[in-house]
Amino acid sequence: MPELPEVETIVNDLRPRVEGRRFTAVSLFWPRMVLEPPVEEFCNRLPGQAISEVARRGKYLIFRLDSGEALVLHLRMTGSLLLRERNASGSEPVKYITAIFTLDNGLELLFRDRRKLGTASLLTDEREIARKLGPEPLNPGFTTAVLRERLRNRKAPIKAVLCDQKFVAGIGNMYADEALFRAGVHPLRPANSFSGDEIKRLHRAIREVLRKGIANSGATFSDYRRPGGERGNQQNAFYVAHRGGQTCCVCATPIERISIRNRGTYFCPTCQGSATCS
Repeated sequence: MPELPEVETIVNDLRPRVEGRRFTAVSLFWPRMVLEPPVEEFCNRLPGQAISEVARRGKYLIFRLDSGEALVLHLRMTGSLLLRERNASGSEPVKYITAIFTLDNGLELLFRDRRKLGTASLLTDEREIARKLGPEPLNPGFTTAVLRERLRNRKAPIKAVLCDQKFVAGIGNMYADEALFRAGVHPLRPANSFSGDEIKRLHRAIREVLRKGIANSGATFSDYRRPGGERGNQQNAFYVAHRGGQTCCVCATPIERISIRNRGTYFCPTCQGSATCS
């Protein structure tokens, strides 16, 4: 699933090419992807509206429109958003397209989604999204003190807590695994069991792995692509994520894979210590 670094990469790639452009048409090939308003209204309201800003909130892509509305896309498990010229000669057909958003400069935004889990909403108030989400981990307001307070009453495994979008927005399986490795924390540790120094390490690790992911244009293991079709590079820099059975780059111990709340979780049993508090 695309996480914060992947969605931020898409936003950064799209901004210079689509901000200021106007939607001229919408073609839906999987109408069930539209959450609100009703499909016919969605297709009628979006054309004619100009994109004033492309932004991100958690894992959501937000196209803020000149009307004050917002087109909000969620890529879910296998979604990607590709940008190409309409009817470009020599261009190969793209599989698994669920929607095409046509712009007034001849470009098309193609929502590609193999498993058809991605969603689209046209909202009059994008705060509907914000109310579902925790703080942004790269914002200045996400301090060590904020993390400490949010962990204080959470007894669930720290891996599950970090992946909870109401706890903190944008972190999923890959970057939670990487942050816990960098912090030297076992993914099964109860979230309320951390010392002050451990919380500082975890806070620093979260921000470091997300910034590194953005710098490397996200991670491609299967479906994620940048708008131009390029793969991300962060997968080549992971220490534990998706590296089950390979050896740890630090201590040469085999990386283990376990399931936590139905999420595949990778960790180094040597570098990340015990599941109980130290």
